[in-house]
Amino acid sequence: MTNDAPTKRQIRRWQRNLVDERLEADVYRDLAAKASDEDREILLALANAESRHEEHWLLLLGEHADGARRSFLRSHALGWLARHFGGVFILALAQKAEARAKYDDDRDATLAMAADEHVHEEVVRALAERGRTKLSGTFRAAVFGANDGLVSNLALILGIGAAGVSNSTVLLSGLAGLLAGAMSMGAGEYVSVRSQRELLEASEPSETTARKLPDLDVDANELALLYRARGMSPAAADAHAAQILNNYSSSTRLADPINAAEFESHGTAWGAAWSSFCFFASGATVPILPYLFGLQGLAAVVVAVALVGMALAITGAAVGLLSGAAPLRRALRQVAIGFGAAGVTYALGSIFGVAAG
Repeated sequence: MTNDAPTKRQIRRWQRNLVDERLEADVYRDLAAKASDEDREILLALANAESRHEEHWLLLLGEHADGARRSFLRSHALGWLARHFGGVFILALAQKAEARAKYDDDRDATLAMAADEHVHEEVVRALAERGRTKLSGTFRAAVFGANDGLVSNLALILGIGAAGVSNSTVLLSGLAGLLAGAMSMGAGEYVSVRSQRELLEASEPSETTARKLPDLDVDANELALLYRARGMSPAAADAHAAQILNNYSSSTRLADPINAAEFESHGTAWGAAWSSFCFFASGATVPILPYLFGLQGLAAVVVAVALVGMALAITGAAVGLLSGAAPLRRALRQVAIGFGAAGVTYALGSIFGVAAG
């Protein structure tokens, strides 16, 4: 820091930092209002840390602090989302904000503030990871289902339409594609998740074995072999087995906590199937909306492509937010992939239509 009078550029930067700290503190407090006891304490501690940073910029700004104006829309939008939804999407945004490492090269910030921001990123990442784990099974099915419905049905109606068939044929083809695809996606997701859970269940330790632990030969202690088979060193396996036997109770289990996390991350088979069915159907409905409302020819195609493009951008941005990546980049990638697949199908339909003619 310097004793010289701050420049206008410095003042603007300090004001921007002050606004950011206030906004982040408010978001953490709003999230804390809907969080569990443990998470609430963590989020409030983060908010207090941001308030400490706020005091630093207030001290530097002095009389210029009154000129710091936060973005009304951004502030209230994030606050509203945090209060009404909370959870992983806002945490993902907070993680992205903390990851900017804005104080690393700021000579007006303290080293402690820069270190705080890096630690905050890891804390928020850990909190967001819990939500991502809970969402991953059903959310994955929902996003993939919606994306598949959008792309496959757009490709279907474009291909059919390019072949020169009537408007009613295009509409019926789109409805048939919606129903067939939704049923297929739902059934496939159910089988996939159910099969994965059955594989995990096959790896679960038997509860009967746990009940037999008191009858083990303590001197031989073959329980240690179980933990060696799970990857522990002989010494660690012996120590862990001895601990299990010494602290045995009727509730003692041999379950591996990693498997519990795996079960949670895959979600339920019916939940994944239902999400996949509904979101495929909702996605597949979008391309046929123009035909349902009576549009025909090029007008129907243009409107269908525009609607699907917007929907693909939304699903791509949602994935970007959840993963902490840039939403715009993910949205553009989703749109490019979807339009690429639909464009190929449209070209093939045009070729077949010409050939048939």
